[in-house]
Amino acid sequence: MKKLIVSPSPHVRSEMTTQKIMLNVIIALCPAVIASSIIFGLRAIFLILVCTATSLVWETLFNMITKRPNTISDLSAVVTGILLAFNLPPTLPFWMASIGTFVAIVIVKCLFGGLGQNFANPAIVGRIVLMLSFTGAMTNWTVPLGLQKTDAVTGATPLVSGNAEYLDLFLGRTGGCLGETCALALIIGGIYLVIRGIISPITPLFFLLTVEVFSIAAGVDPLYQILSGGVLLGAIFMATDYVTTPITMWGKIIFGIGCGIITCVIRFYASMAEGVSFAILIMNILTPYIDMVTKAKPIGALPIRKRED
Repeated sequence: MKKLIVSPSPHVRSEMTTQKIMLNVIIALCPAVIASSIIFGLRAIFLILVCTATSLVWETLFNMITKRPNTISDLSAVVTGILLAFNLPPTLPFWMASIGTFVAIVIVKCLFGGLGQNFANPAIVGRIVLMLSFTGAMTNWTVPLGLQKTDAVTGATPLVSGNAEYLDLFLGRTGGCLGETCALALIIGGIYLVIRGIISPITPLFFLLTVEVFSIAAGVDPLYQILSGGVLLGAIFMATDYVTTPITMWGKIIFGIGCGIITCVIRFYASMAEGVSFAILIMNILTPYIDMVTKAKPIGALPIRKRED
């Protein structure tokens, strides 16, 4: 006679651990790392290394002080460090970048209970804090190597100048943050994550589709809006975060549409050229409510009735 063992969910388990997921994300980020080093030189590599190293240090120190198990082996701090570096200009001083990783790791992630408990994407919050605190340094854009003139090494981003060619945007021959300039590298990374089953293409596709439709309605070049700024970086690598984005299919669709609308509203009608980070942060905050509205109802389940006293 066979016995049935009753146990709490989950009942279906996967061999894909957190460490393996993060490792795949790091692999997907490698094309953009290589592209940034070619576009901006060794300074880009140093900034990525500083952000990654300080992220690991902050998480280790926090765990030591609070007497918690060290969690850096799950590689989530490495991913946060790289993503934050991708959202920074290559000229940003290293000490400012270290403040950004402190905010991302300690304040946004660890103080809320660690991985899986954070209310927003740590890298995005770190970037926003740096933008609000050090606006001048965060908007000091470097002209890519090979395009610099003898009397100028800084210039405006494509979103500000509005005069970049499609091919330059696709290959990254423009000014901007480390990881947002080369669309080709980001697309390669995104395709890898979809093939490996790490992310769902739903949110990125609806994010990009919304930006396209909104841009057309506003009389703005849609392809230019998608290829410039942080749309691709945000849509592929930050709007697909497991913890801070919806888990249902309709939730993912709503999240992507919301990110696209808020991004375009900020870009077209606010005093800021870029709105991706703020859009994703706002939608991160709304994620619990989106999940609540879109969650599936169990078949045959009866509505909960209030008890009558």
